[in-house]
Amino acid sequence: MSTEHDGATPPVAVQGDLIPFRTAVRAWFAISWQTFGGPAGQIAVMQRTLVDEKRWIGQGRFLHALNYCMLLPGPEAQQLAVYTGWLLNGWRGGLVAGGLFVLPGMLALLVLSAIYVAFGETTVVSAVFAGLAPAVLAIVVQAVLRVGKRALTSPALVVLAVVAFVALTFFAVPFPLVVLGAGVIGWLVHRYAPSWIATSAGHGKESDGPAPLIPDDALHAEKPSGRRALRVLVLGLLAWGIPLGAVALLTGVDSVFTQQGLFFSGSALVTFGGAYAVLAYVAQQAVQTYAWVTPGEMTRGLALAETTPGPLIMVVQFVAFLGAYRNPGDLDPWAAAVLGALLTTWVTFVPSFLFIFLGAPYVERLRGNRTLSAALTAITAAVVGVIANLALYFTTHTLFATSNPWTAGPLSFDVPDLATIQPAAVGIAVLAAVLLFVVRWSVLRTLGVCAVVGLGLGLAGLL
Repeated sequence: MSTEHDGATPPVAVQGDLIPFRTAVRAWFAISWQTFGGPAGQIAVMQRTLVDEKRWIGQGRFLHALNYCMLLPGPEAQQLAVYTGWLLNGWRGGLVAGGLFVLPGMLALLVLSAIYVAFGETTVVSAVFAGLAPAVLAIVVQAVLRVGKRALTSPALVVLAVVAFVALTFFAVPFPLVVLGAGVIGWLVHRYAPSWIATSAGHGKESDGPAPLIPDDALHAEKPSGRRALRVLVLGLLAWGIPLGAVALLTGVDSVFTQQGLFFSGSALVTFGGAYAVLAYVAQQAVQTYAWVTPGEMTRGLALAETTPGPLIMVVQFVAFLGAYRNPGDLDPWAAAVLGALLTTWVTFVPSFLFIFLGAPYVERLRGNRTLSAALTAITAAVVGVIANLALYFTTHTLFATSNPWTAGPLSFDVPDLATIQPAAVGIAVLAAVLLFVVRWSVLRTLGVCAVVGLGLGLAGLL
């Protein structure tokens, strides 16, 4: 096959592995340290590196893989890395690509979580977090607008988003039920009133992107079979379940580690719509049910996850670290914190590998399924309401010092105490909004400026 290139990247041999494994590992390692800015930024990094610069995969095939991952629960950018690594180097390529995608963020957030626990009450650290939390509010609002612009393409979808918001905000409907209900509604609407939800039969024609070094038909592929599926399923479930079972056996079924392992295993299965969507569910349970963190700490954890590479869902590691540190059982608090954080990271991301390796041979057949597309479209619309609920949650607990629960029958709502509004937090949130929406700065740069502003205000005694 042709090995012509643009001069920026030398051609590579493709005998055996399509890309020499060591070359691929080096590329994924470099990509892993650039994955800031949420899934959009992470996908853009892979697009630039794999499609535009190295030309290891064609634009159309890259988009096909992305569409596959959008159908699954979990972080789509990390799943895209697993899928693309699998296409280029088989199962070991998928393991390396997906593992390296998570590793830098996991290590960085582990260190930052420890710093927060050790020094979180100091003036300097508290001031930095006081600057980050309002900035996160602006970032979540930006996510609502971006997802809404893409997802709410008809009046029916707007109604669905509003219903999801009301269900979560005023009736405390569990997040998984909102996702499941939206999917069922999408299926019913497609069956009885298909014009209400526009769907696509496929994922478009090949784009006019740069010609890849490797033709699409030369990419790694395995024929689907029951024997292969069973082998992958058994290995995946063992990898997922053995650490959780060991923790339950050694620390007890009521320990914080078992609780975290089970809870975050479940949340990994319902993360349709990305991290922002599931964070409303995680915040609700981690704060109100388990009391692992406070509402303010949820926003600080999200700010930390925003400033580190890797998927935003890594915020669950921060939650687990604090929860295990405060409920260590018979372990040393620091050992408990590390164990809780690593176990949570493991059960959160192992399902992504399982879903890709198990479904890759079959998922091509789902591309043209209009019924599935309608269900996914409805879920995406509901996710807009879910993220809006998260924005309201952060507003209440970031811009106001206290809030009071209000209930009336099935209605339940957290009302902020207007007398406790925090002017500094409001000012930083406005600054973040200006930088994001007007100046159009990146998320990381905006967070950096707001952290410096928070530090300055804290040292001046204005927080």
